[in-house]
Amino acid sequence: MRRGDSPAWRAAEPRLSVLIPFLRDDPTALLALLDRETPELQDAVEVVLLDDGTGDADLTARLEAVVADLALPVRLLSSPDNLGRSRGRNRLTAEARGRHWLFLDSDMRPDSPDFLQTWLALAKIDDPAVAFGGFSLDQAPHERRTAVHRAMALRSDCTPGIERARQPEKHVFTSNLLVRRDVFEVEAFDADFAGWGWEDVEWGMRVARRWPIVHIDNPATHMGLDTVETLAAKYEQSAANFARVAAKHPEVVASYPSYRAARLIRRTPGHRLARPLFKAIAMLDVLPDPARAFSLRLYRAALYAEAV
Repeated sequence: MRRGDSPAWRAAEPRLSVLIPFLRDDPTALLALLDRETPELQDAVEVVLLDDGTGDADLTARLEAVVADLALPVRLLSSPDNLGRSRGRNRLTAEARGRHWLFLDSDMRPDSPDFLQTWLALAKIDDPAVAFGGFSLDQAPHERRTAVHRAMALRSDCTPGIERARQPEKHVFTSNLLVRRDVFEVEAFDADFAGWGWEDVEWGMRVARRWPIVHIDNPATHMGLDTVETLAAKYEQSAANFARVAAKHPEVVASYPSYRAARLIRRTPGHRLARPLFKAIAMLDVLPDPARAFSLRLYRAALYAEAV
């Protein structure tokens, strides 16, 4: 595992560790935004980055140069192999020195200039076991090719804290998630999850049995909106993970609309024949975005029908 540290790394004694994994992304823009808060943070925040097997020597060299110029204490880890979403985040925690850890995706952009200050104050004053800050699309570009994902995210994901708190374990995503060290030492991410999806929600289900999950409004923008083709591929990857969650937490998953839709589709004659039709409709750019989004949700439910 290759390491590169900023000048402030060695002497820092942080309370909050920001943990950012990435694969074939360049987190430079995110680092610049976080670094702007350095004067107000009083050396209480560090950043740990994990390049999870990109294998791009030029990118590594550029990032090492960027890190060397940052005022924040930053460590860049470069893994020669892809560890995956769960194992990669577990690996990041091994380098974290703070009492609280903020899992932040590399394609997120803080929505306020005091983003880290807000998290640090919450950690100092309330010392929460787990807290989720939410995310938005406020800074994400409006592009026709990602319009369906935007419509779906605005409908189900970009919700205020008061709404998320009604099902606290359901709205737990590693895109903007604060975790206390002692909690994670007991409940780490399940490394048996493979591919995309559900490993963070499943973790939230386990944690919610023992600790309260707080929801606040300190959002960051999800810049990485996907095309319908990419979303469909991710749903295909996630079906096995959904099955794993349903098997481990049947009483929780049974209340989810995605589970109820999957059960209904499974009982429908010929549902396997309808599945490619749902995908094909979602791919039709001539249709209204709400219709395409609805068909894509049906495609996901049809995939999950095999798991329930």
